[in-house]
Amino acid sequence: MSQEHETLRGVDRFADDIHGTVIRPGDGAYDDARAVWNGMIDKRPAVVVRCAGVADVVETVAFAREADVPLAVRGGGHNVAGTAVCEDGVVVDLSEMTAVSVDPDERTAWVQAGATWADVDHETQAFGLATPGGVVSDTGVAGLTLGGGIGHLRCRYGLSCDNLRAVELVTADGEFLTVSEDERPDLFWALRGGGGNFGVVTAFEFDLHPVGPEVATVLVFYDGSAAKSCLRAYREYVETAPDDVSTLTSTGVMYDEDLFDEAVVGDLKFGVIGCHAGPPEDGEAALAPLRELDDPLVDLSAVRPYAEFQRILDADYPDGRRYYWKSLYLDGLPASAVDRIVYWGEQAPSPLSTVDVWELGGAITDTGTEESAFAGRHAPFLLGVEANWEDPAMDDANVAWVRDCLADMRQFSDGSVYLNFPGFLEDNDETMTRTFGTAYDRLVAVKDAYDPTNLFALNQNVEPSGESDGERSG
Repeated sequence: MSQEHETLRGVDRFADDIHGTVIRPGDGAYDDARAVWNGMIDKRPAVVVRCAGVADVVETVAFAREADVPLAVRGGGHNVAGTAVCEDGVVVDLSEMTAVSVDPDERTAWVQAGATWADVDHETQAFGLATPGGVVSDTGVAGLTLGGGIGHLRCRYGLSCDNLRAVELVTADGEFLTVSEDERPDLFWALRGGGGNFGVVTAFEFDLHPVGPEVATVLVFYDGSAAKSCLRAYREYVETAPDDVSTLTSTGVMYDEDLFDEAVVGDLKFGVIGCHAGPPEDGEAALAPLRELDDPLVDLSAVRPYAEFQRILDADYPDGRRYYWKSLYLDGLPASAVDRIVYWGEQAPSPLSTVDVWELGGAITDTGTEESAFAGRHAPFLLGVEANWEDPAMDDANVAWVRDCLADMRQFSDGSVYLNFPGFLEDNDETMTRTFGTAYDRLVAVKDAYDPTNLFALNQNVEPSGESDGERSG
């Protein structure tokens, strides 16, 4: 019997033991099951396993390990690099595991790893509570949290990973672990910003904070001719802004016929979006200067439900669009950096693309490198370069624009990056060692202890040293 038939027979036996759904090439659901958010990704796994629970995850990890095939882990499927799916391997698909349970008295939430931030916000806002998520509500909780988690509450309450109390995880050898500061603290440190290198997380426990139900928000757009002066004024604003405020700017055409007049819809624009985490009346006053950087083209700033604000960018990032993003932590925003940001915004091949500047600082700096692997706490700003487009014929032009912009902007950076905006996985080793610096060796030690054969390699990868004896600390 051929190896192909032996493998197929093995899948049949494996499928009998799974309570979820096993999807293979030729099945009617296969193309939907292998599709991820980024339309550039077109991979054909040998099998997709939509797990019904932890037991299915354990069985699937064991199946992939014993078959010696690639293993991808899918939470929300929103990773730009498309690591939630693989070629000719096994996908652990957690998208059916979306339960969220809130304890309003303890101000905690238990969240399964297939949930999105919309799932979390729906449950937590029923009690006027929230934990820091991202800025697009259908982003998966798992990937965003493991890579750090920079969202609308970051300056007040820190990153998503800063608010972790515990994690439930299946290791490469099929062991189910509960991980926290008290249980396996070495692994807990690595999971807080070190990426998806160490196992399949099946659930998270988060701290919650009083937020909403309504918050003051800013969403305002200016003509691109004022972009440089607006970005300079924004830099001055964030120097004294309260920690309750978390904002970001975008420079690009941001083509939207419903939002902008015909006369300016195809022109360069400068936008500011963000919110105030405290009482709305305080927030309106705190955000007011951002609405007066110049004469606005459009001002959608308002007091609105927090959950609504979390969804406000969803339509800009639909499933199936083509995406290529990269990032750099910036040392500051000198005038020369402002000039280059606006220049690259003007050069984008796609009118959907932007060059973004994220305000950092505040509560992000309250957690040290000994508590969390996340590597970006030193920086006052994050640069995000987003190529977003529709036409596959424009792939090369958009990818080149992002790479050229990053190469130019490295003069304002130490070269470290945010793991959740990685582009594809070019120069993985150099990027990871540069980003984590002296903490990288500690990540390798954790990798050696929990995944010495690098079963979990489809991510921003920490490679094991090959010298592990399998002993674990903590």
